[in-house]
This record gives sequence, C-alpha cells and structure tokens, in this order.
Amino acid sequence: MKTKSILAALLVLLSIKMAQAQESKSLSLEEVVKLALTTSDASKINGSQIDLAKNELTITKNMQYPDLNISGQYRYLTNADVKLQIPLNSSQGSEGSADQSSSSPNVNGLLFGAADISMPIFSGFKLKNSVSASENKLQASIFNAANDQEKLALQAIQIYLNLYKANATIDLVKDNLKSADQRVKDFTNMEENGLLARNDLLKAQLQQANIELSLANAKKNAQILNYNLNALLKLPEDTTINTDVSAITPIAATLPNISQRNDLQALNYQEEALQDQIKIAKGDYYPSLALVGGYVALDLNNALTVTNAMNIGVGLSYNVSSLFKTKAKVRLAENQLEEMSYRIDQATSQAKVNAQNALAEYNLALDTFEVYEVSEEQAVENYRIVKDKYDNGLSDTNDLLEADVQQLQTRINLAYAKADITQKYYELLSAEGVLTNQFSQN
Repeated sequence: MKTKSILAALLVLLSIKMAQAQESKSLSLEEVVKLALTTSDASKINGSQIDLAKNELTITKNMQYPDLNISGQYRYLTNADVKLQIPLNSSQGSEGSADQSSSSPNVNGLLFGAADISMPIFSGFKLKNSVSASENKLQASIFNAANDQEKLALQAIQIYLNLYKANATIDLVKDNLKSADQRVKDFTNMEENGLLARNDLLKAQLQQANIELSLANAKKNAQILNYNLNALLKLPEDTTINTDVSAITPIAATLPNISQRNDLQALNYQEEALQDQIKIAKGDYYPSLALVGGYVALDLNNALTVTNAMNIGVGLSYNVSSLFKTKAKVRLAENQLEEMSYRIDQATSQAKVNAQNALAEYNLALDTFEVYEVSEEQAVENYRIVKDKYDNGLSDTNDLLEADVQQLQTRINLAYAKADITQKYYELLSAEGVLTNQFSQN
C-alpha cells in the first residue's frame, strides 16, 4: 500500500511539472508580427542580404584606391659564375683587366626586395560606373529585403488568424457538445421510460459523435498551427499561444495606391544598375591609364649591391581585340536592360490587379460579416422556436437536430468572418506595400 501511495504521489508531481512546462502565452496580432519581423530566421536572412550588398559596394569602391605590392626574396646560390661587364677600375692596364676578368668573386647568396604601386587614373569610366552600379544594387537589395519583410508579416498574420479560427471553433464546438451530451442523457431517460422512439435517440447519439469528431479535428488544426507559429517566432515548441482578434474599423473604399510597393522600387534600382552595366561595357573601348612607381633593392653577395632604385612613370594599356569584342558585350547589356523594362511593366500591371482584387476582397469581407451577424441571430431564434415546438410535440427530432447544427454553423461562420475582415484588411495593405509601416507606427 505504501508503495502504491508513493507512486501515486510521484505521478501527481510529474503531471504538475508537465503542466508548468507547457507555457501559455497571450499574444496580440501586433506582437506576433513584430516578433516575426525581428526574431524569425527569415527576418535575419533579409538583414544579411543587405549586409552582403553593403560589403560588395565597399569592395567596388576599394578598386579606386592604389595597389601597393611589397615582395622580397633570399636565395642561396651554389657555384655561381659572376662576370662583371664593366671594369672595376678604368685606370688599370690591360694586364690588370685580364686578371679581373679571369677571377670571379665568391657569390653564394641573392637578396632582392621590391615595392610597386599602381594608381588608376583613367579606365574608360568603368570604376565610376561600377561604383554607381553597386550603389543601385544596394538600394535594390534594401527594397527587396523590405518586400520580403512584407511577405513575412503577412505570413505571420495568416497563421495567427487561422489559429484564432481553430481556437474559436474549439470553444464553440465544446459548448455545443455540452448541449449534445445533455440531449443524449435526456433522450436516454425518455427512451427508457417509453416516451421516445429508439430511432430518435440514435439520431441524437450520432450527432453527438459527429460533434466529438469535429472537436478532435479542430484541436488537431490548432495544434499544428500553434506549432508552426512557435517555429516562426522562435518560441519554445510547447508554448500554447492564446489568440485574440479585434475587429478592424472599416475603411472607405478608395483606389489602391501601389507607389510605395518595395518590389517595384527594387526593380527600378535594378534597371538603373543595368544602365550602369552598359556604360561599364562601353568602357572597354577606351585605354587604361595608371600612375606607377616603385622601389628596388638588390644585394648579390660579394659582387653587387643596388639601393635607392626609385622609379615613377605612367602605364598605358589597351586591348586591341576589344574593338570587336566589346560590341557584343554592349549589346548583351542593352538586351538585359530591355528585358528589365518589360519586367517592370508586367510587375506594375500585376500589382495594380492584385491591389484591386485585395480591395474587392476586403469589401466583400465587410459585407459577409454583416450577413453572418444577421444569420447568427436568425439561427439562434430559429433553434429557440423549434425547441419550443419540439417540447410541445409540434416538431420532430430531425427538425431539432437540424436547427442545432445551423445554430453552431452560423456561430462558426461569424467567428471566421470576424477574422477574415482582419486578414483581408492586412492583405490590402500588403498589396499596397505598406503593411510593415502599419506596425512600425504603433
């Protein structure tokens, strides 16, 4: 008996610990979006894309600065035969010269050091246009990252609202299941006392089973959506998120404005970068000019020493083959620019269509909510009337069960319609490209 008591106590403690481990967290829609935009893996990737473009711009700008190369070598020489081409002493006679030419110093080492500097002066404006192209690419990356943040915010909103719908369904079905359970108990007593046909009891039991199945399915959906939201927000996997949706204040139906869409602005900067690429390609038509200089020091052991060998000059280079190769490069860059122009036109047209559709969907959501409000009131009143008729023997079980199903369905529809207003509102903001601005202002 003592062992059983100890085991029971341990089980109770374990269940308490598990309940404590499952943290319940209430998050508003605004909090979810802000978490997604700051802590999610996708938001960090968006930030790294901007950092990458900034580093690429820095590398391009560094090409404008001079290159300085320093090198040094030491080599051990074996059996080196060194002959000087100039006499060591011009006053010596021919005999002395013959002796010098016949003798060779003992040379067993070579020490060499050099420093070279090259400063670009002119390269067909390629450096200037390369920097401009990198700056435009950076701006395009910034707007592309902002557009990805818009998509991330909308994804978080959709998951949150779907979780709200699942939780609302669970609450409504639970309430309906209580009524169904009570109905089965009442019908069972009536059937046992001969006041109700067994067929009517079976119908009530079947509806009870269907409601239980609906509840299980709603719990499954909520569990999946809750896990997905935890993964997106980098929350512990066992965190239970409590949802809440406040109705959005209806806005006036106006023509959508897509001038602030980040994806369209990114395309415009990409187009400017391609214009720079054309100028870079045309730069191959010109020669390259650079200021060069250097220093050389050399020590040939026991034979020759060179120091202070400073040098400065101008370097000129030109690739003759660029006269016919560059034309193809320029044509390719121009074709890419033409394609980008078509892409911008296509994206702009599609953005207008999406914005108009989003506005229509939002207005429909407002109208749907109003209809479901009336439908819910009608279904509740209809169930009350049918229930009263059933209690007075003026209606059968089928009418009662059908009225109960309609009442539950209209309540679920109303909860969904409330969430749909919020979702369609934010989808409209996303279509206009101002979704993240809405949350940054709060």
